[in-house]
Amino acid sequence: MIVTLNTGAEQVDKLDLTVEEKAILQAKKNSPIVYRYDSPEALKFELKMRTRIVEAAKALNSGGAQFARFKDSRCNERYWSRTDEGGFQLRPGVLPSDGINDIFANGSLYAFECATAIVIILYKAVLDMVGPTVFNQYFRDLLLWDWNYDKDLRLISTNNANEAYTGDVLYFQNPDHDPRTPEWQGENVVKLADDLYFGHGIGITTSEQILSALNSRRRPGSTTPAFLTDQVVHPDFDYLRKL
Repeated sequence: MIVTLNTGAEQVDKLDLTVEEKAILQAKKNSPIVYRYDSPEALKFELKMRTRIVEAAKALNSGGAQFARFKDSRCNERYWSRTDEGGFQLRPGVLPSDGINDIFANGSLYAFECATAIVIILYKAVLDMVGPTVFNQYFRDLLLWDWNYDKDLRLISTNNANEAYTGDVLYFQNPDHDPRTPEWQGENVVKLADDLYFGHGIGITTSEQILSALNSRRRPGSTTPAFLTDQVVHPDFDYLRKL
């Protein structure tokens, strides 16, 4: 259920939305959870931001960046310097927007693991949503490494995967992974649509196929299968709207 303060449902129905945004809106309307917004504009911002996250995930998937463990990561050193831990530090004098855009423009020069990929996708979505001027003002001195992220990204985490929507980040856990391949202990994914996800290193696929890929990397003799956790992560949409 969706509630907007001081406005009626007819104002929400008048929003100019894409087909994808309308689908997210309808899913939230059908939920037993009450989602409250300050205004129809705040709701519209979230819907558009969610579709930007999907677009960024698809762009990363097709952009040529490869999956790699931290020790094997690589980056375009014109924009980033590689840290001893395998992260990427934005070089002095480089605009944050240029650094992020280069990952999508020159993906073959990059390799990183799935958590870093998620943060990159979220940065790209914010950049495309608020524009380079605002992005460069708030997202300075970027360090891309694991789940490290700028304070202004403001990620929110909940524990109800049944209430995950397009643009949310979820996690498939492989608790009994082969210790020789720790990179297969789980997969961070972006929800693209109903039972369609992007995970860096696996690609765009269904939950069944993600679970199958993880289960094939369990320790020998394991009987503990991989599973989708309850964790759901997304940016603080209303905070980003006010930047």
